[in-house]
Amino acid sequence: MSALIHFQVDRQLALIGLAHAPVNALGQRLRSELLQAIERAVADGEVRAIIVYGHGVPFGAGADINESGTLAPFASPSLGDVLLRMTQLNKPLIAAISGMALGGSLELALACGYRISEPGARFALPQINLGLIPGAGGTQRLPRLVGAAQALEMILYGRPVNARHALQAGLLDRLAQSPETLLAEASEWAHELLAAQAPAQPSPPWPDPASELPAHYFQQYRSANKHRWQGQPAPQQALAALEAACNLPLAEGLAFEAGLFRQLEGSSQSEALRHVHAAEGDLGTQPGVNLQTPIRPVHRVAIIGAGTMGGGIAMCFANAGIPVALLELKAEALDRGLRQIRTNYQTGVKRGKLTEAQLEQRMELLHGTLDYAEISDADLVIEAVFESLAIKQQVFRTLDEVCKPGAILASNTSTLDVDAIAAVTRRPQDVIGLHFFSPANVMRLLEVVRGQATAADTLATTLSIAARIGKIPVVSGVCFGFIGNRMLEPYSREAHRLLLEGATVAQIDKVLTDLGLAMGVLAMHDLAGIDVSYLIRESRREQIRQDPGYCKIADALYDLGHYGQKTASGFYHYQGREPVENPELTALAENIAWGLGITRRVISNQEIHDRCMFMLINEGIALLDEGIAQRSGDIDLVWINGYGFPAWRGGPLHYARTLGLDVVLEGIRHYRQSLGAYGQMWFQPAPLLERLVAAGKTRIEVI
Repeated sequence: MSALIHFQVDRQLALIGLAHAPVNALGQRLRSELLQAIERAVADGEVRAIIVYGHGVPFGAGADINESGTLAPFASPSLGDVLLRMTQLNKPLIAAISGMALGGSLELALACGYRISEPGARFALPQINLGLIPGAGGTQRLPRLVGAAQALEMILYGRPVNARHALQAGLLDRLAQSPETLLAEASEWAHELLAAQAPAQPSPPWPDPASELPAHYFQQYRSANKHRWQGQPAPQQALAALEAACNLPLAEGLAFEAGLFRQLEGSSQSEALRHVHAAEGDLGTQPGVNLQTPIRPVHRVAIIGAGTMGGGIAMCFANAGIPVALLELKAEALDRGLRQIRTNYQTGVKRGKLTEAQLEQRMELLHGTLDYAEISDADLVIEAVFESLAIKQQVFRTLDEVCKPGAILASNTSTLDVDAIAAVTRRPQDVIGLHFFSPANVMRLLEVVRGQATAADTLATTLSIAARIGKIPVVSGVCFGFIGNRMLEPYSREAHRLLLEGATVAQIDKVLTDLGLAMGVLAMHDLAGIDVSYLIRESRREQIRQDPGYCKIADALYDLGHYGQKTASGFYHYQGREPVENPELTALAENIAWGLGITRRVISNQEIHDRCMFMLINEGIALLDEGIAQRSGDIDLVWINGYGFPAWRGGPLHYARTLGLDVVLEGIRHYRQSLGAYGQMWFQPAPLLERLVAAGKTRIEVI
């Protein structure tokens, strides 16, 4: 019929194959040709039933992301119009699902009267992850098929389900034996339906989707999640659409859903989340690396250091089924590290995330050793020792001697010079930085630090292995702190300074959490350890000596032995992990401010926002200009996945675009003047920011 649709009639069945490679994205052209194929089948007197399937490709990955933010999703025929027409046919319509049915493609399947899939298929309505809701009937048809409670889980959280779960829930009617037999089994089923004179659209199993829900369920659910959803319209609208499915006739519910979808499709939240999605898709694009770049085989991994970080990294590889040698210098430290790994896995068993058998399988992949000779055959070695350049260099000298040629040597460092580490080896082309975030077995972000001599195949292999262990790998050049911690420095510096000028800990952190950050910067320092940030400052005293008040309050807490959560006292006091006000902090800030000649005053929430955010943004733009980061989206991914910046704001540099780059620049210039010597010292606009504003640009890119 066309390049996008494979149409044939076989034994009174119209077989409509969706053939839009690679994943049957439901763009306007495919929608139009699908509707034409359906009308052709309806008009053909020989055809008694219709099967829609993926012809040589998966059933479908949903809407065409390239149409988002344009009028294309609403161009005739819209997906909703196509699916509504499908529900009006007088011939049974079967969806035969291979591979996946995601988003709009699952909505297409829901509009069919009957559904069968191969055993390995996956199903999801993940539109919430793009700041949207299903807009082609998903919020109305799914509750009528599986009930409101199960529909809520799939729609509000975007959680995928496998074929067996879908069958059990009622989303599917049948499972085929295999992908190869799917179409044949769907055809035989169609003939069974015809023989039984089955209706084209059977009555829904849940005509009252809320029948199993307690009274006032939606009201209570909305109230319980109000704080978590603050500033995010999509989950609130998704719940409203599901409530409508329980209270309105289908036609009215579909119209209500369509109106909500239109509102969200043009929202700033959806634009931000689409930016994040696109940024993740760009991660594999790196200068000098392409599809022809060879990937080195990685079958065995070694970790140097069995502490908290080393153990967490080892778990990442064991979880992916990759054997790991864990090396320590002392038996006690090795035994302690292996015990902690087992304890971590046992926690997973208690929470139902692992079985005992899976725990033992993963522990069997871990091998402890005290001898460097036992890691000589490792394909990838990751050093995870104390954050000291001298110590790390000594480890790499040893690795250079014992590791086989072609082994990738990686340093898990958060701030140190990867080029200086590589320089002590005879193989700098094999050296790379891998900055895992703590806890390494939980956090998805991985900063991949590309040194000056790092070979293209070293980088390509590292990106490949990062994907195997489920990480989001963002490539950074070499500088102090790389992307994340270098941007953390000015952001954190302003929070510390604002304490001296008169703001309170709770006020600063509340401004940031109200913006959507997972936690305030001062609470974050308490969690990470005030002693940790103190040691980083100690390594940089020459660079920060110009400012006598630089993080002075944190230094004072360190001197008092108040390291944060680990000592139950820091910027906050802690009852367990629950923070409460530290009554000593204001007096401490007042004394330090008096000694430095800083006049304390009332600080507005707006000033806290502007000084912390503008300095964070400014540093990110500087990183882009210097080539440390390749794309603004890379920077946003680091801060979303490593530092709790809200994805629905798109990351700090996307947020800068919503604020207006001219507003950011004007604010930096304002504080440069109004804060006197301190402002002159620190509030220097990034040259790229000045160039972008002068050129009238809104997109953050190097010009």
